[in-house]
Amino acid sequence: MPVLEVRNLTKRWRGGRLALDDVSFDLRQGEILGLLGHNGAGKSTLLGISLGMVRPDGGEVRIDGHCVQRERARALSSVGAIYEAAHFYDYLTGWQNLQVLCSLSGWWDPVEARRVLDLVNLGERAYHKTGTYSHGMRQRLALAQALLPRPKCLLLDEPTDGLDPEGIREFREFVLRLRAEFGMTILLNSHLLAEVEQMCDRCVILKQGQKRYEGPVPSRERKSQRYLLQTADPLKARDAAARAGAAWDPATGLVDLPPHLSGPELLRQIVDSGARVDLWQPHQPTLEEFYLGLTGDGKPA
Repeated sequence: MPVLEVRNLTKRWRGGRLALDDVSFDLRQGEILGLLGHNGAGKSTLLGISLGMVRPDGGEVRIDGHCVQRERARALSSVGAIYEAAHFYDYLTGWQNLQVLCSLSGWWDPVEARRVLDLVNLGERAYHKTGTYSHGMRQRLALAQALLPRPKCLLLDEPTDGLDPEGIREFREFVLRLRAEFGMTILLNSHLLAEVEQMCDRCVILKQGQKRYEGPVPSRERKSQRYLLQTADPLKARDAAARAGAAWDPATGLVDLPPHLSGPELLRQIVDSGARVDLWQPHQPTLEEFYLGLTGDGKPA
């Protein structure tokens, strides 16, 4: 059974603007799933519904088998989250902030809190006021709060927003460690395509409230039906590719193969045509290439 199930979510805001249009997908145990889309695509709305903070007009979200819309407390007992910007009481210490936030749910375990603060590298600053924390430290405190008590699943809404490159790398390494060492299941909403590419196993792409793609991160797929060709005889190569049913774009060098044709077979036909081949290699699109081609936005997020 999936840890998180999104089923036929639909949401309209006042004025009739459609935020989500019949969106469905699953988050599987132990995977990191990236949620992608331009501003206004519905990503944060979907997370808000998943946390019971926004009511959908149709559909539901189930976490660990429990419906958020009907059994919110039970469903959310399995979840930790960073949703939108993290806010803390600047006049309290990091430790005191965790106490206050945990008290809202009636739970507090100082031993577990100390373990988590050490885990996010805030142990030495736990008793400093959060008003003295850097942005990166505040994000780590937000992550510590999300990890108390030990959830099965993390929902992270733009967790690296505002971090410098070093902070982004540190956060990425920590997320991967959570999965490797603790089997954590993570849904990551991010506009940083390079980070999603490095962290996530699969991704869901939204555009104008509709799901446009759900599947493996494209650059991680092993099988490719696209090759990169460089040749000193473009006319011969183009004609050979066309006869085989393939399409070659000399401007990019990319060859798209039909399903019945293998790369080595097309290469043989191009060589037999008398074309000199300088480069022939499988081409795996980056997530950025795939995203921009799918959404047609002309920008990554």
